Amino acid sequence: MADSTCDLSPELIEKYEITVLPLNIVMDDTSYLDGVETTPDRIYTWADANRTTPKTSAPGIEAAVEFLRPAVEAGDEVCYLGISEQMSATCQVLRLAAEELEYAEHVCVVDSMNLSTGIGLQVLTAAELVQRGCSLAELEEYLKEYRVRVRASFVVDTLTYLQRGGRCSAVTALMGNALKLKPRIAVTDGKMGVSKKYRGNQKKTVMDYVKDMEEEYRRAEKTRVFITHSGISQEIVDEVKTYLESLKHFEAIYVTRAGGVVSSHCGPGTLGVLFVEEK
Repeated sequence: MADSTCDLSPELIEKYEITVLPLNIVMDDTSYLDGVETTPDRIYTWADANRTTPKTSAPGIEAAVEFLRPAVEAGDEVCYLGISEQMSATCQVLRLAAEELEYAEHVCVVDSMNLSTGIGLQVLTAAELVQRGCSLAELEEYLKEYRVRVRASFVVDTLTYLQRGGRCSAVTALMGNALKLKPRIAVTDGKMGVSKKYRGNQKKTVMDYVKDMEEEYRRAEKTRVFITHSGISQEIVDEVKTYLESLKHFEAIYVTRAGGVVSSHCGPGTLGVLFVEEK
């Protein structure tokens, strides 16, 4: 199980039999389920019209209880991988729901210390380990080591959404947009921070960001890599994928669209390449 910030495609969710818990996105005092009742494009339209960003929040305890109930009634063990606890209370809500159902000993809640397909990489690995017969205790132990090797970063096209969400000042956003500055946001120890800044048009900055990590790709696990974006031209996505293919390193290159929670905070035009460093 995972939450909607894992940003996996419907095809991967179905293939790996993953159950997804939606987070909440609040617009005009109405709460919508991420990926169920609203979409990133609808969020962008609302945000631009209102010159603000939606609020996002963890599921309520009642929603978490109902999410877990089918597994409890089936007598299944549960491994839940959630968005970083530095960013959301979702993991804690799941623990409380498991306790309320008196099923906590059969529910393993793992703080992914990440977001987007930085979670998705862990979810797919966990699903494969379960298919091989890994026990719940073994899975938890493995994931706590594995999560620190996940490399998640994005290059942001506009500072407007970060400013609206209070993550940078209005002056910084105005100057940054005027100078075509594009920050690289990286996840470290469960927190997001700016690790580098690029300058130029969208295509140039995305490719500069992608190519900057070439040595890291060569030290990455070969199993899979994700290209995850919040709405960007197909031409840019294709160029990034062609470049990664040219390295002849990764066995699978997945392209996914970020969901509503991630898109609410970064805005359109954001793209990241996410992978796991080899042990």
